[in-house]
Amino acid sequence: MTTANASANLTRDETAARAAAFTVSAEHVALDVTRARDGGTAGFGVVAVLEIEATAPETWVDFIGESVDSVSVNGAARDVEWDGARIRVAGLEDGRNVIRISATGAYSRSGEGLHRFVDPADGETYLYTQYEPADARRVTPCFEQPDMKARWSFEVSAPTGWIVLNNAPVVGVAERENVQTVRFAETLPIPSYITAVAAGPYHRETGEWTRGDQRVQLGVLCRASLSEHLDAENILEVTRQGLDFYDDAFAYPYPWGKYDQIFVPEYNLGAMENPGLVTFTEDYVFRGAATRAQHEGRANTILHEMAHMWFGDLATMRWWDDLWLKESFADYMGSHASAAATQYTDAWVSFANRRKAWAYQADQLPTTHPVVADIPDLEAAKLNFDGITYAKGASVLKQLVAFVGEEAFFEAARRYFASHAFGSTTLDDLLAPLADASGRDVQAWAAAWLSTSGMSTIAIDRGGDDVAITQTDPRPHRIAVGVYRITDGRLHRTSRIDLDIADERTSLAGPAAEAVRRADLVLVNEGDLTYAKARLDARSIEAASEVLSTLRDDLARGLVWSSLWNAVRDGELAVARYLDIVRRHAGGEAHVGLLSQTLDNAAFAVGHYVPDVSSGDEKRAWLEATWHGMHAADAGSDAQLAWARAVAGAAAHDDHLADDIRGLLERHGVPEGLPLDPDLRWSLLAALAATGRATDADADAELARDDTMSGRTAWVRVRASIPDADVREHAWRAAWEDETLTNDHLSATISGVRAGGRRDLIERFDTDYFARLREVWATRSIEIARRLVRDLFPQRDDLALADAWLEENADAPGSLRRLVIEQRDHLRRDLDVRAANA
Repeated sequence: MTTANASANLTRDETAARAAAFTVSAEHVALDVTRARDGGTAGFGVVAVLEIEATAPETWVDFIGESVDSVSVNGAARDVEWDGARIRVAGLEDGRNVIRISATGAYSRSGEGLHRFVDPADGETYLYTQYEPADARRVTPCFEQPDMKARWSFEVSAPTGWIVLNNAPVVGVAERENVQTVRFAETLPIPSYITAVAAGPYHRETGEWTRGDQRVQLGVLCRASLSEHLDAENILEVTRQGLDFYDDAFAYPYPWGKYDQIFVPEYNLGAMENPGLVTFTEDYVFRGAATRAQHEGRANTILHEMAHMWFGDLATMRWWDDLWLKESFADYMGSHASAAATQYTDAWVSFANRRKAWAYQADQLPTTHPVVADIPDLEAAKLNFDGITYAKGASVLKQLVAFVGEEAFFEAARRYFASHAFGSTTLDDLLAPLADASGRDVQAWAAAWLSTSGMSTIAIDRGGDDVAITQTDPRPHRIAVGVYRITDGRLHRTSRIDLDIADERTSLAGPAAEAVRRADLVLVNEGDLTYAKARLDARSIEAASEVLSTLRDDLARGLVWSSLWNAVRDGELAVARYLDIVRRHAGGEAHVGLLSQTLDNAAFAVGHYVPDVSSGDEKRAWLEATWHGMHAADAGSDAQLAWARAVAGAAAHDDHLADDIRGLLERHGVPEGLPLDPDLRWSLLAALAATGRATDADADAELARDDTMSGRTAWVRVRASIPDADVREHAWRAAWEDETLTNDHLSATISGVRAGGRRDLIERFDTDYFARLREVWATRSIEIARRLVRDLFPQRDDLALADAWLEENADAPGSLRRLVIEQRDHLRRDLDVRAANA
């Protein structure tokens, strides 16, 4: 069911009032998914029994589904009063009450609630749940707010032969006539949004983690048709390493009994921290070639979600204002634990270059917000799973660790968990043990870093008599300055200067000043200790242009790449010069994570920042550079695969090498060692389609080779990419109007609409885009509406339509306006940078 009812958007104030008047101690949920394999069955049965303590005579229970069939309180039937989102429950007694609600939920194809997927490879049906921040109510009636924790017990009726999973271990199974009813143990207290269920003929690999008297059963699961690609041993190895690390770091034994990790189809997120049943996107089951950077990214995500078993699941933020209490910490811990406990000791290199780029982008938008944000309602909460809450929060935590010391940081975490296990917390609950453990003024630190928005820009000034570190928007930073000289044609670090800065200008003196003055390159955030845009001065840029690829330290080299990119985004470094540096040095980039990010950035610069007058030339030059890079890379290397993927991206904008790319698909002229797996084949075919060099018949032929979930999604994208006005119009209308599209097929359709940057084919829809916004926000789920609003925003040469809509729709929902404002600002930046480079 789609609801436009405003009551679906819960507010902070009303949920706080509910929590003050009611306490939920337990909830029992019975789900009936026995007919899930029947495609004609839209809904499933659910019975929820809530045990509460009341101090008020009525409240509401949250539920979004097909129907509410009955409501009883303490055994007495009540009239069903349901507005599509809230079930009114009256006649409650002071003290203990039992509410029983029978309802029918709706299977989802948007990745929200209980998602149902039919595998094209074998026709099997798979179910899984995804709730954060507030979609448990799409499956079961509940109190949908993080501070109302309960002990949950589930029983699920499903077809026999299926694996059925929940947060807790199985305690009993009853079978009858092709139906099994699986009962699960009661959980420890958790909020609704991290309860979870999965069911289907999943393939399962098992393991165990033991330490002292602790014994945890491990499971790794995926669809049966993906089982040949599931490298479970690597996943289990990282899992054991993470449990070892966190067991020491937090001094609180893993509390959730078992640890299943399930990789699911059509997933909207990277992963979700449901205790005992962590869900991941299937993108982490590598069905083709995968670089070391991809494996590192998966390990980071595994450890991020594992950190949530403590930060978020054991101690949960009271309301979404303090979302950072789990996400910032988990993002920090993912990199920290990767570097400390796994083979991916260079995890902070990828963090500095990729995750922080996300934070820098988000923090320069007009909608930026403090890490500790003001979240008045659920719509605002949904949009705050962003680069500020995750990557900026993790970045400032890295600065905090530099400020208080690593031992004090982890001692504070241990005290925090000991004091707030299974409770709900706020910022002050963590700051207090931090202050005690470190003896530092963390309240002042929090005021400077957590309660403000925006970032400083730090730079070196060595052009006059005084050598100084400058910063805009001053904050206290603990930083290091790296001093580099070119010797025998290579960059070498000659010294490192550690210091605290807090003012707009901090002068250096003596040997430090002299070393900086004589340096060929100066890095003002050596070691990436703080969160700030770090500028390179002109001499440093010149050194980077000459010898960047000779710098052996991966993190230092990554910081140079990051500084160059931020300067391009701000219009301070000419895009042509940046692309020249990329062409000169990307081929020598030894760290595949840095290479992949640099290639992505260069492609974005070509598509967004190059002035129109030189756009065609730069697109062709970039395509030829990627083609050369693919052939020059070592056979079978990660770099070769990264360059090949860049070829596919570049070829969608220029058909100069279309015949050569067609040859690759026909296995002519394939570079030695290049794995031409299904995903790369689809990317190359999509590029040909976008330039009119592939047809529907080509797409159908490729689908016959790869009739899988990924193949069908790519097929949708390829067919929608063909540069024909009627094809693009059909895709445009389908994106907005075809509610049978799954979440993945919607994104593929949108990609087709925008393929190749062919504005001439779609600019006629610009006014239609703005005319549709209010309706789509009111009638579609927030996940689907967000994709449409964000990804179909017109890439015009002016801001007039966006400005007019914002002026005329001042009364539009705040979350919708935020998305439009952000997309307008991205376009504004594109236009400004192009103008600066004209």
